[in-house]
Amino acid sequence: MNSPTARPSGLAALEARLREDLAWLELPARSWVPLRTREGRPVISVAIIGGGMAGLAAAAALTHLGVDAVIFDQSPQGFEGPWATTARMETLRSPKQLTGPALGLPALTFRAWFEAQFGGEAWAALDKIPRLQWMDYLRWYREVLGLDVRNEHRITSIAPHDDGNGDGEVALSVSHAGRDEVVHARHVVLATGRDGLGGPSVPAFAHALPRRFWAHSSDEMDYGTLRGKRVGVIGAGASAMDSAATALEAGAASVDLLIRRTDIPRVNKGKGAGNPGLTHGHAALPDAWKWRVRHYINAQQVPPPRGSTLRVSRHANARFNLGSPILDVTVAGDALHVRTPHGLFELDFLVFATGFNIDPASRPEFAPFARHIRTWSERYTPPAGDEDRELADSPDLGPAFEFLEKTPGACPGLGRIHCFCAPATLSHGALSGDIPAVSDGAKRLSLALAAALYREDIDQHYANLEAFEEPEVFGDEWTPAGPPAGPPTPSAVHAEPEPQR
Repeated sequence: MNSPTARPSGLAALEARLREDLAWLELPARSWVPLRTREGRPVISVAIIGGGMAGLAAAAALTHLGVDAVIFDQSPQGFEGPWATTARMETLRSPKQLTGPALGLPALTFRAWFEAQFGGEAWAALDKIPRLQWMDYLRWYREVLGLDVRNEHRITSIAPHDDGNGDGEVALSVSHAGRDEVVHARHVVLATGRDGLGGPSVPAFAHALPRRFWAHSSDEMDYGTLRGKRVGVIGAGASAMDSAATALEAGAASVDLLIRRTDIPRVNKGKGAGNPGLTHGHAALPDAWKWRVRHYINAQQVPPPRGSTLRVSRHANARFNLGSPILDVTVAGDALHVRTPHGLFELDFLVFATGFNIDPASRPEFAPFARHIRTWSERYTPPAGDEDRELADSPDLGPAFEFLEKTPGACPGLGRIHCFCAPATLSHGALSGDIPAVSDGAKRLSLALAAALYREDIDQHYANLEAFEEPEVFGDEWTPAGPPAGPPTPSAVHAEPEPQR
């Protein structure tokens, strides 16, 4: 008797299951978008800028719908997004059980990937997902789905065009391997992360300081250079704690956290509001409610994770200075004098953990269209006291995450550029950058893009409908009946004699 064939184990078994799941669901759908060319080169249906989590999820969702999607990322392969570069937390902040970019496929979740390698007991013992392990999972996600990611491709210009007849395109200037070229796409998705439409936000006084004295928490930086130095970290959020802990672990002489508030926020209001109703209902809320919800979360602020804070406080040379906004900073030889209401700090280096701003005009690649983007400041005026710079600067987006024109007709084709990054939050909710609902965001985006592509090509799709000639019935499935016999002719009718009475 032959022994049964051994089933694959570990990741091989998981990948086999994923292939089976996709086959049962008839995914991906066959390609259906008509091929376009320009100067003999194919036009990409959807180009995605950014190969981090959001970009991968968007590409996977589009691929499953039969839409060709190409990701361009400026980083080397395996280093897309912040996880293995500028992020400095030990673990993710999100609960481990969130399904992230899995698009509803159990075999595509982090948990499935983790348990396939380390088992269920290890999963039960895991508290939070280690940051670099999450990066390993995203690398596997890209590989197992066969996504088209073109690394070390930097986008230097994005120029939309539309002739009004559905033939619009977006020209992408791409720099790669010392060469510059222009590729064309029918739609472009900006999956460019937290600073997706701007860059690091720092106080005005920072720009007057020599750059050798400071960095933003999102900068790529060797924290080993802070060994033996007196470091100040401005802020009290997650990135402030991560930066402070990294400096301490690198041998900083001391770290002073300079915190404007008199207390550190304790409750994550955004977490308490998270549910499918918010995920799917935020986009349909009246403007006043959208603003009210997001402004409240902004005003309350997100607390730093407990683990990240303990990572700092376990160092005796870490100091939490509450109620200490920066009044001014001056250079004193090789040091900085930082004045606060609680006294003067003499520091060697400052780290600004002060978030990001939304400013498309500051990004050279957005120059062809940045000034035409309609923002929420043009859409809505909040009640007095509820002003919010971040929300006012947020782009006013359509149902496909597309930019809207400040002046209709001033930038034809602007709606072919889709904002699938953090600044989309006010219009669509937190669907385009955070782990909890990124699959929902990717599905919403991909469905809207598929509908737009179909609508743009409706003439061709109708012609294909008319030309379709694949028979399902061949005419040999039945035998035609002969002519009917019909009623009897009059000559053939014989009257019966009436009975006698």
